[in-house]
Amino acid sequence: MGALHEGHLTLVRQARAENDVVVASIFVNPTQFGPNEDFDKYPRQLQIDSDKLAALGVDYLFAPSVNDMYGKDHVTYVDPEGFDDTSEGKARPGHFRGVATIVTKLFNIVQPTNAYFGQKDAAQCVLIRRIVDDLNMDVNVIVAETVRESDGLAMSSRNTYLTPTERHAAPIVYQSLCAARTLVLASNVAVESAVVRKTVESVLRSEPLISAIQYVSIDNKSTMQSLEQVNREDGALISLACKLGSVRLIDNIII
Repeated sequence: MGALHEGHLTLVRQARAENDVVVASIFVNPTQFGPNEDFDKYPRQLQIDSDKLAALGVDYLFAPSVNDMYGKDHVTYVDPEGFDDTSEGKARPGHFRGVATIVTKLFNIVQPTNAYFGQKDAAQCVLIRRIVDDLNMDVNVIVAETVRESDGLAMSSRNTYLTPTERHAAPIVYQSLCAARTLVLASNVAVESAVVRKTVESVLRSEPLISAIQYVSIDNKSTMQSLEQVNREDGALISLACKLGSVRLIDNIII
């Protein structure tokens, strides 16, 4: 959506290395924001982003307006069943409908051979793979590992909302996920998801600036179906959303 950081640029470099032509899209998509979310204040810096992409050898930048993508008579949306029942879907009703619609539209317009996404938005990645499979799209979806700051904080455009004090505390989010991973990998038997969840929440609550824990979810890595237990052989996707001060942060880890 823009406000490009090193996580985005890592995807661009990979795309540049693996393809003859690279197209980047920048579009702050209104349909994936809820009524009380940050659509209006989401950082927009199109010229800066354009310069960064040009420096990395991007051939084309597609940066449509809202009217280009959603004209006054627009009535068609892609509504993926079941994703509003995931933890992120419950926290952000309608979000995945907006994501599914805009990704479908962008794929139809650009017609990419390969499309690159970051693992930080884990549920979104599962959703996009589901769309491509269900709608018989000829697109190869490539998911790259989450890019992190040196202290573990997942890179995000919304990190710019953090005050210096909040930024100093923010690594607690990744630390909580690492504690869960250590718990599972150290066990020779399956660990109850409730125990994994409690471990994550305990670490988060050790930081006074964490003002809310929206969810800690333990799911199947491929389907986002909730798991009752986790074992180190099959693994899981552990994801969370919390608020640090007033800033909503998400992160996940794969076991």
